[in-house]
Amino acid sequence: MTLLGLQWASPMMLLLLPLILLPWFTHNQDKIVAWSHFVPIDPLSNVIGSTLKVLASLVLSCLILSLAEPYIPEKKIERVGSGAEVIVLVDRSRSMDDAFAIKGQLLMRSVGKSDSKRRVAKKYLLEFVNKRPDDRFGFVLFSDQALDLLPLTYNKATINATINASALGKGLSETNIANALIKAAEMYEGQTYRGSRIVLLVSDGGQEFDEEAKRQITALYKRENLSLYWLYMRSVTGMTLEESANDNQRWTTTPERKLHRFFKSLEIPYRAFEIESLKSFSEAIDEIDKQEYQTLIVEQTLPREQKMIPFFWGALLAMLLLVMAQFYTAWGVRKAHE
Repeated sequence: MTLLGLQWASPMMLLLLPLILLPWFTHNQDKIVAWSHFVPIDPLSNVIGSTLKVLASLVLSCLILSLAEPYIPEKKIERVGSGAEVIVLVDRSRSMDDAFAIKGQLLMRSVGKSDSKRRVAKKYLLEFVNKRPDDRFGFVLFSDQALDLLPLTYNKATINATINASALGKGLSETNIANALIKAAEMYEGQTYRGSRIVLLVSDGGQEFDEEAKRQITALYKRENLSLYWLYMRSVTGMTLEESANDNQRWTTTPERKLHRFFKSLEIPYRAFEIESLKSFSEAIDEIDKQEYQTLIVEQTLPREQKMIPFFWGALLAMLLLVMAQFYTAWGVRKAHE
């Protein structure tokens, strides 16, 4: 129900509003004077009497309106901010339970430990999300299947909870990056274009796509005007994504390099970061953060706003004036009898 520009949670309480007329029907306690035409009319007293009745009616009306629980409903507004819309793709394959592959060190399984790649990714992704207040985030977790756990949202608590949950448990043996990339792009379909759109891939491996997957990914990423970042958490000791003259044939044909070449052929903004330590992960996140601050139309949800307090204050102030009037009347009567 809408009244006075407000919504009312308990509109049935408004049926009590006729009670505000009670002060105007109070018993008349004036003395009856035999020759009342000898009593002069006092306009000031009439005005004061009417004012006190108005105040009493105001007290009743404010209390009744407050009991009806007025509020302004939740609404969405748009404002101009700086940031981007980001879909985060996190690899949950078994290899993400390993520590970083550092030259000269033996690869060790680190399931559940703080140095595992998935735990490190969780830490810095949380940092990235929390330092970007105007960004809208979505989340896709993938292994052999891609799960769109979180659609695009501004709710930072939900985003943080999703990232924390993604680091639980153990990874699976299969990985399907093509399906995850397609799922991320499809999450932008039907969405109003508000500004910079990013797909942030966090993975420690590559994959060779079939021609159908390549065509679908190319079409989607161009149509949705997406930028792609790949945080490549190195798993093969000493191997980099960029090819050099000293590379042997085995390294040239690795899935990681094939995937890197495919990303560069998409003709969209793309950059890969090779993550081999905590420091390099932090630097990569900082670099993405600095680059992706563009003008963005931010949709903000204003929560439901209760409006009972102003009516309580109105009743309190009117009651205070009535109490002061009663004290003044008692003082005047006592002075008259002295």
